[in-house]
Amino acid sequence: MELSHGIRANLGQFIQQMIQVFFVGLVIGMERNVLPTMAGRDFGVPQGSFLFLMSFVISFGFVKGILNFMAGRLSERIGRKKVLLIGWLAAIPIPFLIYFAPGWDWVVAANVFLGINQGFAWSMTVTSKVDITRADQRGFATGVNEFAGYAAVAVAGIATAYLSDLYGPRTALLGFGLAVILTAITTASLFIRETLPWARAESRQHATGTYTGHRPRFATGVSSRPGTREIFTLVSFRHPTFSALCQAGAANKAADALLWVLFPLFLHGHGLSIVQTGWITGIYGFVWGASQLWTGPLSDAIGRRTPIVGGLWLLAAGIAAVPFLDGIDAWAAAAAVMGVGMALLYPNLIAAVADISHPDWRGSALGTYRYWRDTGYAIGALVLGVVAQWSAGIDAAFWFAATALAGSGMWVAIRAEETHPRLNPAVDTPSGGAS
Repeated sequence: MELSHGIRANLGQFIQQMIQVFFVGLVIGMERNVLPTMAGRDFGVPQGSFLFLMSFVISFGFVKGILNFMAGRLSERIGRKKVLLIGWLAAIPIPFLIYFAPGWDWVVAANVFLGINQGFAWSMTVTSKVDITRADQRGFATGVNEFAGYAAVAVAGIATAYLSDLYGPRTALLGFGLAVILTAITTASLFIRETLPWARAESRQHATGTYTGHRPRFATGVSSRPGTREIFTLVSFRHPTFSALCQAGAANKAADALLWVLFPLFLHGHGLSIVQTGWITGIYGFVWGASQLWTGPLSDAIGRRTPIVGGLWLLAAGIAAVPFLDGIDAWAAAAAVMGVGMALLYPNLIAAVADISHPDWRGSALGTYRYWRDTGYAIGALVLGVVAQWSAGIDAAFWFAATALAGSGMWVAIRAEETHPRLNPAVDTPSGGAS
């Protein structure tokens, strides 16, 4: 049976993948507000030990980055669904490790498992949506995917704040985490279909010349069956557009590390309660998530590069403003600005990488991009932790992150080509695994 590409033709699976990424977002979101504020009281992290505090994000970022790449390669061999389920099984220890943790080292260990879960499970929701949709829907598809995930991050941050007030943080994270993880495993097992056949069907269409859409400008310089090292070096270093997109991904996750750990500490240090902090960080997540419903389709209309560059610069502006502001309303407004900036760049970086990746090795290309993007968590946490430690305060970390984001946007503007196949189509018909 010939498989059809497109959201309408695969609406049931599209919705099921949205549900899965929502669950993935809930798991990471349950840590975003509660853990940083309980670090000193519950786990003995000394006040002002910013680098030690950031260690749980460093472990998460390094593990997730590596597992993103492994997930991409593995999914091309055993399928997307099996990798998704492996990711969910890896999540089971997380709430137990946090609940029974005698010290911060157990939280760091929990985030190793969180990195495995996110690297495998979130990666597969993205890859599967790209498999079953058309190239002209890719911005919308990735926007919807990231909307569902980061809306869940915001929901979980607020929900666990209230649950922590009622039952205590450890009990709240244990109950919330187990409910989400077990529900996700059940629904993934029952309702998710394997989407690798869609990717192979698209590859055959390109190979036989029967592909009917706008011809993508697939990256050149690889063999018809590229190996792991070949894909990794192409996407990371050798192709100017790919490499520009990878560094932008790393820069935005470095900024998100700041907003994950230091932003709640900043707000808490200015007298805000855990619930008030949860609402402000939740605004960031909600705006980021919801705005992707229009920023993804925007890139389908005007291209990927302009929203990516604009998003990096808007995110930089919002972060730079935080130390100069005072009051809940002002910080909430800055959080909304940062959310819009993230929404402009985040799904469109994924869409841009997918645009120029041949379906035979698209999973590996996306995995390589996501390796660099999420290693940005570790790099950002390490560098920003050192900056905060060295300056004996958080403000300098905000300014450092804003400067890095501004430079990242300039890199994309100068080095990256437009990737949308309608706006910058291939000149020659691609054949095989490379053009």
